[in-house]
Amino acid sequence: SSGINAEWPLRPGGPQGETGPQGPEGLAGEKGDTGATGPKGDTGADGARGDAGNDGPKGNPGPVGEPGLDGRVLVIDNPKNPAPGFTPEYYIWVELISNVLNNTQIAEKGAPGLDGTDGPQGEKGAQGEKGNAGVDGNDGIDGKDGPAGANGLSGKDGAKGEAGLKGETGPSGSDGESGEKGEKGAPGLKGLGGIKGQKGIQGIDGSKGDQGNPGSCQPNDYSPCNCDTHILVKHSQSLEVPDCPADFESLWSGFSLVFFEGNGYGLSQDLGSAGSCLEQFQLMPFMQCSSSDVCRHGVRTDKSFWLAVEGDADFAVKPMNNIDLIRDHISRCNVCVGTKYILARHSFTAEAPDCPADFSPLWTGYSYVMVTSSGTSGGGQDLSSAGSCLENFFLPTFIECLGRGTCAYYINNLDYWLAQNPETNSPGMWGMGNVYSGLDDIINQGVARCTVCARNTL
Repeated sequence: SSGINAEWPLRPGGPQGETGPQGPEGLAGEKGDTGATGPKGDTGADGARGDAGNDGPKGNPGPVGEPGLDGRVLVIDNPKNPAPGFTPEYYIWVELISNVLNNTQIAEKGAPGLDGTDGPQGEKGAQGEKGNAGVDGNDGIDGKDGPAGANGLSGKDGAKGEAGLKGETGPSGSDGESGEKGEKGAPGLKGLGGIKGQKGIQGIDGSKGDQGNPGSCQPNDYSPCNCDTHILVKHSQSLEVPDCPADFESLWSGFSLVFFEGNGYGLSQDLGSAGSCLEQFQLMPFMQCSSSDVCRHGVRTDKSFWLAVEGDADFAVKPMNNIDLIRDHISRCNVCVGTKYILARHSFTAEAPDCPADFSPLWTGYSYVMVTSSGTSGGGQDLSSAGSCLENFFLPTFIECLGRGTCAYYINNLDYWLAQNPETNSPGMWGMGNVYSGLDDIINQGVARCTVCARNTL
């Protein structure tokens, strides 16, 4: 149809004519209304997978992402009563994994990010276990001497000193007028025996005597007489004055002096002689005189050494300068006189030796040899003298006093004693290099014993 509607008069139908030629194409009609939605067609077959595309250019590093959510966001729990066959969750997982495998490209490791800001100070951790001792390091190089320090401030005036020592005795006064003649005194005590006279001149030979009877060859008995006097000094090593032995009388008592030191030189006092027992105690009993008629008492380099009493010597305390306190550290002594000859005997063992024949023991003790101070100064005992046999073993044995007016025990002052040397079959020299630590070991194994003996008289 041409699309043109016209009304023609109806006539009776004749025979159908032949089909005419194709007419020209008509004009386009207006757009019709939208048709109704047709039914959903059948799902088409899956298309073939396309070829992998070319790698794209490397992208710039992306910004730092926000912290991720809880990892359980993609956890899908199966229902308590799943339907037969596959559950919906199964298809969700298949779709998710397929997208990850097909669309995700693993990026290369990005460049390191910028350093973050320092975090807050952490709490102090628990104390770790003690590590093993490290290897000793090498000795460092000696440092150079530092510059000299600035002069210190002037010190304050010292406190008032203690009272000085007792002054020396003044000169003797002039003789007084002669007194009236006194009355006749009572008879004196019997004097000691006189000194044995000198041997007389050889007499003229007498005539030959008659033949004597045969006799035994025995020496004549000899007993010494009490014709000589002997000095004996006892040191108590305590604050008490010791008693004289039997048959001896006291001449004086005093303080036990060991030796002096002046200008670096020492002078020892045998503890068995009267010179070792001074009647007065002075820190510095002597003075130093020069050829220019000048004497100095209490020179700082002068020293005196005194036998000490038993006590714990503290080498760290400040030297003492109180005379009363110092006296409590000085041994007392007694000078005795008698008619018995005195000698000392040493055993070199832990047992005191016996006295020789015709001698009796006065006391037993420990064999004292000598003392030394700083430098080359020192002094020793005559080993035959009673002063070489001290009744007590104390360490330190003596105390040192200085010319500046102080006394103290010093670590560099040394005592020397005879050592034990018992018989032994061991090769070499017994006791060489032995060290005895503690008074018990020293007394039992180290120091030798001695006995002071007196000769028996009529």
